[in-house]
Amino acid sequence: MARATDRLSQWIFFLATSLYFGTVFLRSILTYQDNPVFGRVLGLQLLFLLLYVSESAAERRFSRYFPIYLAFQTALVFLLLATPGFPDFHATLFALLSMQVMLHLSTRLGAIWMGFCAIGMGVIFYKPYGVFPAIAFSLIYTAGNVFLGAYTLATRRAQAARQRNQALVDELQQANRQLQAYSTQLEQLAITRERNRLARELHDSVTQTVFSMTLVVQTATLLLKRDPQKVSAHLERLNQLSRSALAEMQVLISQLGPENAANEGLEDKLRLHLASSRLPQDLSVSLDVQGNQPLEAAEEQSLFRIAQEALNNIVKHSQASQAHIRLNLTEPFWMEIADEGIGFDPTQTRGSGRVGLDSMHERAAEIGWELQIKSSPGAGTHIRVEKTPVREGVG
Repeated sequence: MARATDRLSQWIFFLATSLYFGTVFLRSILTYQDNPVFGRVLGLQLLFLLLYVSESAAERRFSRYFPIYLAFQTALVFLLLATPGFPDFHATLFALLSMQVMLHLSTRLGAIWMGFCAIGMGVIFYKPYGVFPAIAFSLIYTAGNVFLGAYTLATRRAQAARQRNQALVDELQQANRQLQAYSTQLEQLAITRERNRLARELHDSVTQTVFSMTLVVQTATLLLKRDPQKVSAHLERLNQLSRSALAEMQVLISQLGPENAANEGLEDKLRLHLASSRLPQDLSVSLDVQGNQPLEAAEEQSLFRIAQEALNNIVKHSQASQAHIRLNLTEPFWMEIADEGIGFDPTQTRGSGRVGLDSMHERAAEIGWELQIKSSPGAGTHIRVEKTPVREGVG
C-alpha cells in the first residue's frame, strides 16, 4: 500500500512537471517564433529544464546544493519574465519549483520564498500590464504555487509518517522476537533445571540403591560356595533394596508424567498423585484440606512439586509408616507435610543426599512463600510452607 502511494505521488509529480513545462515551451514557440529573443528564451528554458531534472543527482553529491540551485532557478524564471513582449506564462515555472521547495525546505522558508516570488512577479508585471492586472496575475500564479506546494508538503509528511510507522513496526517486531527468544530461554532453563534435579535424585537415591544391590549380589555369590547358610540373609536384604529402588523410581516417574488438567485444583492434584504414585505398602499418607479459596496457577504448581519432593524424601529416608499432608486454603494459606520417621539433623543436610530440600526452598521462594523444616534424629520431620503476607506501603 505504501509503495503504491509513493508511486502515485511520483507519477503526479512527473505528470505536473511535464504538462507545465510543455505548456510553457509551446507557448514560447507561439509567442516568440518570429522574435529575435526566441533563441535566448528557448536557451533559458532548456537550461531550467536541465537543472530541474538533474537536481536530485547533484544534491546526492553535494548536500548544500539545493539553496544554490533554488536561487539560480528563481533568477532564470525572473529573466524569462523580464523578456520583452507578454511573457507572464513563464511564471508557471515557479509552480514546478514550489514542489521542490516543499520537499527540501521547511514550511516557513517555503512560504517566504513564495511571498518573494509573488512580490517579484507583481513588480515585473506592473510595467506591461498596470497595477491591477499585475496584482491579478501575481495572485493567480501564486495560487498555483501554493496548491502544488501544499500537495507536495502533504505527500512529504505522509511519507515521513509512514516511515515512522514502519520504524515502530520494525521495533515492535524486534521486541517480539526478543521476547520470544527470552521465553524460549526461560523454558529451556526450566527444563534443564528439572532435568538436573531429577538427575541428582536418581544419583542420590536409585543409583546408590542399585550400587548397594550390586555389592549384596557379589557378597551372596561369594558366600554361596563358602557359607550357603548366610546367603538367605543377603537375599532378603537384596529384596528390601529392590523394593526400595522400585518405590523411589515410581515416585520419580510420577513427577515426569503430564500435568493435570488446568481446571483441577491443588487438592485434586494431590489426591490423584497419592492414588497413582504407588507408595510403599508399609507407608500410609493422609491428606487433610481445609477451605476452598483458589490459589494462583504458579502457586499450585510449586506447592504440588514441594509435596512431591517431601513424599520422595519420606520414601527414601524417613523409614516412616505414616505421613500427613495438611492443606489450608483460607487466609493465611499454608501447607504442611509431616512424618513420624527417624528424622535428621537439618544442619547436616548439605552433602548428605537430601538435595530435594534445596529444591523445595527454591520453589517456595519463586512464589513468595516461606518454607520451614523442623526435624531432629528420632523425632520425625515437619515441613511447613506458608504464604508471606503482602505488606502495605507506609503512606
